Amino acid sequence: MSKDCPVEKYLPKADLAYPLSQHIGAPAKPVVAKGDHVLAGQMIAEAGGFVSSPIHASVSGTVKGIEKRLTATGSMVDSIIVENDGLYEETEFTPADPAGLTREEIIGRIRDGGVVGLGGAGFPTHVKLSPKEPDKIEYILVNGAECEPYLTSDYRRMMDQPEKVVEGLKIVVGLFKNAKGCICIEDNKPDCIAKMKELVTGIPNIEVKELMTKYPQGGERTLIYAVTGREINSSMLPADAGCIVDNVETICSIYDAVALGRPIMKRIFTVTGKGINRPAHFEVCTGTDMAELIDAAGGLKDHAGKVISGGPMMGFAMYDLHVPCVKTSSSLLCMQSDPVSDANAQQTACINCGRCVSVCPGHVIPARLATFAQRGDMESFQKFDGMECCECGCCSYICPAKRPLTQSIKSMRKMVLASRKKK
Repeated sequence: MSKDCPVEKYLPKADLAYPLSQHIGAPAKPVVAKGDHVLAGQMIAEAGGFVSSPIHASVSGTVKGIEKRLTATGSMVDSIIVENDGLYEETEFTPADPAGLTREEIIGRIRDGGVVGLGGAGFPTHVKLSPKEPDKIEYILVNGAECEPYLTSDYRRMMDQPEKVVEGLKIVVGLFKNAKGCICIEDNKPDCIAKMKELVTGIPNIEVKELMTKYPQGGERTLIYAVTGREINSSMLPADAGCIVDNVETICSIYDAVALGRPIMKRIFTVTGKGINRPAHFEVCTGTDMAELIDAAGGLKDHAGKVISGGPMMGFAMYDLHVPCVKTSSSLLCMQSDPVSDANAQQTACINCGRCVSVCPGHVIPARLATFAQRGDMESFQKFDGMECCECGCCSYICPAKRPLTQSIKSMRKMVLASRKKK
């Protein structure tokens, strides 16, 4: 619905909120106080540890304070509130020629730019690019599959700024002497594949990989297997299989941080679905209230049933639209009807049909794992490989009994991880 919509620049109207937890790892630590004047691109929170990431202002204005703000996942997070002065004055950035930088300098610029995985996970990129054995990295995979229904922001980025994707990939490939780069795109995007193939012609260590269109082709484990034939499990990292996987938007942010000296301040954001009046793409400042983007897209249609942050399979249903866009925010999906809560979609008992097993990319038995989760049986859950679930949602989608399989398994996985952390 939105793939051919041009990207529109959107300037926020209200205050901006910058949650201190926009990434996996330790929350960022504020370096500004109430009353401080900030410029766009200025660091307002520093990394809280090695596995953490700094946060930068996306507008100029005055810090109003640090408050708890709701995030798309439903949690309340400490956030720096900035009153936009409407001038959009920027701090001074320091461009550099990547070819003249050392490996340490490149990773340092990526770290200082606050670059994290922008496909949704939010893992700090400087950590991902610092494996224990860099000589064993053989593949740098650019995830351009964008396999979730409705989502098109990565497609738009590849169509509008393909040169930036290639230049960003050159930077990352240059960090690993034995690696080659693969731009991975599903075959339902032939125009995108053709454009990328034209750009990488003549570059010896970069190629375009055309993948079958299927869900969840863009999942990290699925993508690695599709390109390399190598398998990883929950106890492994992609680096253990000689791979590093980065989203298209992340690769572009790496280019911005290294070559231009610009931190993450903006990203392409999709507003789409049958429940919105005008599907659109926006270039959005981080910290912008998502409710503003709904208005900018013409508002919700009458009787819109559900708004999801992200895609329909792995996104989060929202009960309040006043949520800030963060680094990992990619879209709002506005559904005209809500089939999940529909009267004819009530949960019934498992009929042992095995459909959830047939669609599971993790090769586990979701129906059994969900039962263990509902009983609180952590030991059996782990024994039957519950941690191999990638939370793709396929089992919940296919289940004729309408059991919330993914949701139950996801909750138990969080409990297991918390238990391991305590130990």
